[in-house]
Amino acid sequence: MKYKFEKPVNAGIGMEKYRCTITWRNGGFIADEPVSQGGQDSGPDPYTLLLSSLASCTLITLRMYIERKGWDIPEIRVNTNMYSEIKDGNTITVIDRDIYFPQPVPDDQKLRLQEIAKACPISKILENQVSVRTFIQRDPENTRKIVYQNETIAVVWQPELCQHATRCWKELPQVFRPKEKKWVDINGAPAAQITEQVYRCPSGALTIEKK
Repeated sequence: MKYKFEKPVNAGIGMEKYRCTITWRNGGFIADEPVSQGGQDSGPDPYTLLLSSLASCTLITLRMYIERKGWDIPEIRVNTNMYSEIKDGNTITVIDRDIYFPQPVPDDQKLRLQEIAKACPISKILENQVSVRTFIQRDPENTRKIVYQNETIAVVWQPELCQHATRCWKELPQVFRPKEKKWVDINGAPAAQITEQVYRCPSGALTIEKK
């Protein structure tokens, strides 16, 4: 398993309805709900962000292809919208993507770009199987703790809290070995690397104990 980003996208919300601050690798922006939903419309709503992701990925993919081909197409525009309907008791969501050009473009190039658009990475994600895993840290008292330590670091594992995100052993397999009885090899990597990996545990089952 290798995540797309070294640092995850982080978002937070306070008491101001429904203003969210979203931080990415190079800055931040605001998301909100429209006034009709009780927000202040101070930023794009979640549906707009979803459609914007598809639109921007489409444009970037097409621009890369056009550059490789050496075609003279100075501008591309994309409209995206969506609707949902009930069919046979299931909710079906349809996203429409309209590609157009402010200047004349030959039909053969348009048809090729229509096919290329379908191959943009966000299109592939949306049209393939997607699962959303949700983790949350808990802090119950009196849970069983198992400590793995050496002279420089101590890793604490609380099995009752583990939600099996698999990040530990898929990202640092030389330390975290779930098929072994003593599954944490504290000498398998430098202390700094182990600490960094432990901090990625989303459930709080793994923590670092100060020595």
